[in-house]
Amino acid sequence: MVIKSIAIIEDDESIRQFLAEQIRLHIDVERLDEFADAETALVKLSAEPVEIALFDVQLPGMNGIDCMRRLKIIHPRMQMMVLTVYDNADTIFDALRAGASSYLLKNTAPEKIIDAIQDLYNGGSPISSQIARKVIEAFRVKENVNEYFQVLSRREQEILEELSRGFHYKEIADKLYIGFETVRTHIRHIYEKLQVNSRVEALKKTGLL
Repeated sequence: MVIKSIAIIEDDESIRQFLAEQIRLHIDVERLDEFADAETALVKLSAEPVEIALFDVQLPGMNGIDCMRRLKIIHPRMQMMVLTVYDNADTIFDALRAGASSYLLKNTAPEKIIDAIQDLYNGGSPISSQIARKVIEAFRVKENVNEYFQVLSRREQEILEELSRGFHYKEIADKLYIGFETVRTHIRHIYEKLQVNSRVEALKKTGLL
């Protein structure tokens, strides 16, 4: 298969080089750009767009999702794939809203990544099976929530959903890219709004348990 242009936006040099090698081995690509940060990618790809761009989420400076969002406005036909270790529902939906048509985890086998790139080029929307499950679970959670849940801010809802999945404060902070103390502050506000004193009470009152 011939794909004229592909870009890889990944700050880990070893991963970036490995992806580039696999693409050159299995895809007839005329132009393959590599970027270690989103800022450089945004400048170059705004001026010279590619057909497919692979993004990591967590990058130094601007994150991959913000870069995708800006590029999609400038070049709506550019196809974007997320390749990351982050599998929480909020990051997945943020990436899809930003313009990603594909979402894979980095532990995906190399041949499946190549297949996904080709599928994306042909109009598909390949996602890892674990990501598909997360999306389904997220919709199931939304179906059970009640009016108490709607009282909370969007960030408070996200944190409460992560609590319902059994994650600890530190894990939630890492998943949502916020500080540990910020999570504690949000949870205190959640308890105050719901007039409860524990995680279990909060989950039961909002229909998440």
